[in-house]
Amino acid sequence: MDGIYRTQRHIYDATRKLFLLGRDRLIARLDVPPGGRVLEIGCGTGRNLIVAARRYRDARLYGFDISPVMLETARRSVARAGLQHQITLTQGDAAAFSPEALFGVAAFERVFVSYALSMIPPWRQVLPAATDALRPGGELHIVDFGQQSGLPRWFKAALTAWLARFTVVPRAELQAELLALARSTGAVVTFERLYGDFAQYALLRKPGLPLTPSGAAPARST
Repeated sequence: MDGIYRTQRHIYDATRKLFLLGRDRLIARLDVPPGGRVLEIGCGTGRNLIVAARRYRDARLYGFDISPVMLETARRSVARAGLQHQITLTQGDAAAFSPEALFGVAAFERVFVSYALSMIPPWRQVLPAATDALRPGGELHIVDFGQQSGLPRWFKAALTAWLARFTVVPRAELQAELLALARSTGAVVTFERLYGDFAQYALLRKPGLPLTPSGAAPARST
């Protein structure tokens, strides 16, 4: 990862904003509860965390990435935005991580993964790890490249070839993997194909009543 992004990180956000579609849609849909904790897996340059921190001013945000050079850029960006008090960053492996070990946090109200699964070879391992990091009633949001089923064949061929240069592989089995995970955990999954299936968007909601940041379930009216 460092080899790929040692130089790319400096222009990553400027060059990716036109085709990493659905990222801001995901952030808007997080609907973080007051005082909630949010984790981004594979946070890269920190762009998404900064956007989310500005939208959810009273949330605490956490992010990790396996690439030290990307984290270096992320830390600079967070400091430049003046958001060090709200965003915590560290290095970690998306396929095997412990929120407690990384951040001293047991679990999160929201976890999201934005255009990272397509870059992680053992991507299937990320899904149960991310689900385990959720509190009861918490949500996992994922956006990534789709299969371009609604777009011209030449477009899909060109995009696939270009992505392969960066070891990026769209995950055609994402929906099936999430549905299997939902069956085994009692979670609920919704799935969308966006922009002619250029992108795929998934939401997994963990069973259980949502907890307040203090750890108690919200009171129910009778």
